[in-house]
Amino acid sequence: MKVTSGYQDGKLTLYLQGELDHHEASAALRRIGRTLDDYLPQDCVIDMDGLTFMDSSGIALILKISRLMEETGGRAWVANAKNQPLKVIDASGIDRMIKISTAAKQ
Repeated sequence: MKVTSGYQDGKLTLYLQGELDHHEASAALRRIGRTLDDYLPQDCVIDMDGLTFMDSSGIALILKISRLMEETGGRAWVANAKNQPLKVIDASGIDRMIKISTAAKQ
């Protein structure tokens, strides 16, 4: 899995590409944690447009990012979730805790 980012006006966008499974989640969270520490954003968008597969480790990653943002007074949300990752998100019910935007809703 590849994680890239962009920062502008207090908003950090994390672009997730490829497959997010338990093998990739720990390394991705370390990279994302360093990026959050570097920028200290007010908002963090987890853009899943390039994500082709996600298991429950992806749910844990989303929740950890959300908690890290809350600890610093910021907020996080998921954007462009679609196909298989969206099915995992829908089944988990995390939309009660974090905003989920799909490509169709934007």
